[in-house]
Amino acid sequence: MMNLTAQTPAPTTPAVIGLTSIEAEERLAELGPNTLPEPEPPSPLRVFLIQFRNPIIYILLLASALSFATDRIEDGLFILVVLLINASIGTYQEYSADRAAAALRKLEQPSARVIRDGVACRIEAKRLVVGDLVLLESGDRIPADLMLVDASDLRCDESLLTGESMPVAKGRTVEGSSDETASSMLLAGSLVTRGRAKGVVTATGTATMLGGIAAELGRASSSQPPLVARLAKFTNALAVFVGLAALVLVVAGFMRGLPLHDLVMMSVGLAVSAVPEGLPIAISVALAVSMRRMAARNVIVRSMPAVEALGSTTIIATDKTGTLTSNVQTVTEIRLPDGTDIALDAHADLDKCEIRASGLDSDLVRERARRLLRAALLANEGTLARRDDLWVAAGDTVDVALLAAGRKAGLGQEELNDRYPLAARIAYEPEHKYAASFHHGSDRIHVFVKGASEVLIEMSDRMDSAGNVVEIDRASLLAQKEEMAARGLRVLAFAEGEIGASLAGSLGHGHLVDLVLLGLAGLQDPVRPEVPNAMKDCHAAGVEVVMVTGDDPRTAAAIARDAGLSFHAGQVVSGHDIDEAARAGDQRLDEITREARIYARVQPTQKSAIVASLIRNGHIVAVTGDGVNDGPALKKAHVGVAMGLRGTEVAKESADLVVTDDNFASIVAGIAEGRAAYRNIRKVVLMSVATGAAEVLLFMLALPFGLPMPLLPVQLLWLNLVTNGIQDVALAGGRPEGDELAGPPRSPLEPVLDRTMIRRVVQSTVVIGGAAFLAFQWMIAHGYGVPEARNITLLIFVMFENVQTLACSSERRSIFSVDILRNRFLLLSVLAAQTIHISAMYVPWLSGTLGLSPITPLEWGLSMLIASSLVLVTEVDKFVSRRRRDRSSHA
Repeated sequence: MMNLTAQTPAPTTPAVIGLTSIEAEERLAELGPNTLPEPEPPSPLRVFLIQFRNPIIYILLLASALSFATDRIEDGLFILVVLLINASIGTYQEYSADRAAAALRKLEQPSARVIRDGVACRIEAKRLVVGDLVLLESGDRIPADLMLVDASDLRCDESLLTGESMPVAKGRTVEGSSDETASSMLLAGSLVTRGRAKGVVTATGTATMLGGIAAELGRASSSQPPLVARLAKFTNALAVFVGLAALVLVVAGFMRGLPLHDLVMMSVGLAVSAVPEGLPIAISVALAVSMRRMAARNVIVRSMPAVEALGSTTIIATDKTGTLTSNVQTVTEIRLPDGTDIALDAHADLDKCEIRASGLDSDLVRERARRLLRAALLANEGTLARRDDLWVAAGDTVDVALLAAGRKAGLGQEELNDRYPLAARIAYEPEHKYAASFHHGSDRIHVFVKGASEVLIEMSDRMDSAGNVVEIDRASLLAQKEEMAARGLRVLAFAEGEIGASLAGSLGHGHLVDLVLLGLAGLQDPVRPEVPNAMKDCHAAGVEVVMVTGDDPRTAAAIARDAGLSFHAGQVVSGHDIDEAARAGDQRLDEITREARIYARVQPTQKSAIVASLIRNGHIVAVTGDGVNDGPALKKAHVGVAMGLRGTEVAKESADLVVTDDNFASIVAGIAEGRAAYRNIRKVVLMSVATGAAEVLLFMLALPFGLPMPLLPVQLLWLNLVTNGIQDVALAGGRPEGDELAGPPRSPLEPVLDRTMIRRVVQSTVVIGGAAFLAFQWMIAHGYGVPEARNITLLIFVMFENVQTLACSSERRSIFSVDILRNRFLLLSVLAAQTIHISAMYVPWLSGTLGLSPITPLEWGLSMLIASSLVLVTEVDKFVSRRRRDRSSHA
């Protein structure tokens, strides 16, 4: 049930006069300013140098040094240019210096009203100190953690810190009360939505709850994007492979008695062959292309690896308020005393009547509903008015929701006030749990009351039943209230009465007698209309969804059901359960998170613990949120997703992705784009690794047969960066194939080179490397000079790259069934690679550097015939794989 009550305003207490200026200055010098820490961002130079901490980079640096040592200046410069390009891209990708802390600082109040030297004055909020007496009123941002000493009708919006969607009633409680601390504490960063208060500062800066969140955001993320982790393992394994291969080459060369210069050149060539220099650039292109596509689908990517991380997601831990729901209180149901239900469309146009009463006497039901809403509008302190074709609201969110409900029923607050002139008003007071208003009639005073349902049910002695006034049935009404609350609705009651006009001069609480209960209203923060379909899409894609919210379990469960989340009662846990499990150890907490689907009454630190536990359970975790309280969890997750419309700057700056339309369905679209990006990256890896491995095989076969080095290092770089690089970029930017959400996410343990990739790399390596070696050996044996043999061997490799590009356009479908024209850039890249290579044969300075010379049409045709052998091998492998999948799916 909705907490309609606030704590009782503080009784008279000894006067608190605040600090003197001298005391404040002494404490400021001792404790420091009321600000959050501003971390020093890493310098651009440091970020740039970090890019070189990679085994592949070490290999290339060694290759460059050996090239310079052996007077191969062109090779050495070429390699250095590659390294500089790679480092520049990495530096750009890692641009940021903890902007989350900067966003948190924006929430600090720039100034505050305090009592200093016994006089009220305004000072900079950063100069507040513990012990200061702060004065607050509606609209103020609370500048530090405060303990209330006085409050009048005080409500605070703490949703950004706690996730609680409703403003929280506050008041200084009687000492010893069970809820003394929570009710009398005001938290830095929260907003006063109603009332006035005085509070003593208890904590400033990093000692506040807001400061604790800032400290959490300042810690390094414990999770690593899946792509980064996979590529790190891949590059480490590749470095070991290159080192072992170079060692074998050197040993074999010494055994053959080769000169040191030749051994050095072959080692450089081997290193350049094995290292896919263009891979970092191609991966960046794949992620950048997906970033643009996601932006077109309302998902802004702030961290490039997050593109693939979202595609890898196995579970989404979503906030409720503002993510699954609209973060706007709405009257969704009216329950008349005789049990008649009336539904109000949560998203209806306020200019239209949206009351529905199917199968009932609609005219009578609508009239009874309008009577209830009339009481709701007259005993109301909020305002809702049209300004420049827009509805502008002010006041408590519940009052505004009631005004909107009245507008849907065709009632206007101004018209009612004109019809029933106000005589007196009883403002909402926590100790009474209701508000009332008295209005002049022709010869009577009309009384209208709204408030906590149990209070008004007790105050009333009659009720409306089918349009007639009958004796009240309190048991029935309380049962209806409990049933509505169990469905997650916040329940209010409404009553009316009349008193004699002679009492108009002394109206008060004592005149709230002989009331007729008009019924109950259920308020809800409604689920966004697109969310249920998005939930279905997640289920189809094998992505689990859990809700993490600061609301109570009943409300959370009701919202989850409306959102389409599948769960049972045993899968609803509370923040208290999380705390108990955490105290018992990580193993106990991990047991809970393996089963739980709804986490209610969760605090920010508990949300972070939940995310960490899900990660320990082997999930790739995406976290959604929009408040300050979501910041630490957003940062801890593999991918943080902030809501762009209602989200705070803290949430956005802590997140990897920002959904600009706050549409949960956009996250699912982002998952599809992320999976497409990873598919493209796999295609690029297959292309690059297979080509590089084939070059290594060519070298390893040439050595025992006493052949000269088949290709020069500069020719290998030409292959890997220019002809191959163009096609890598085309593969990286390929369009999605359309079935990205047709199956479950890949296993978080899946390496970049899985069994399928390894098999196809081996097949391509054997075909490309073996065919190139046989061609090179045949040419040397039949009188071709070494430069001419290298020239044609290089062309054969370019041809194989062309065929491999087309074969990689789809991992599963046949090359003959893929619509190549759908990805015209891919076809153009193949033609461009051929054109550039052939053109280089006729450019004097380029042909001289690369050792190229023009070829005959016959040589070109034979090279293409040799390269086409790869089509047969890949098509057979795809056919066998499809048959195997079909059999397993039918089993």
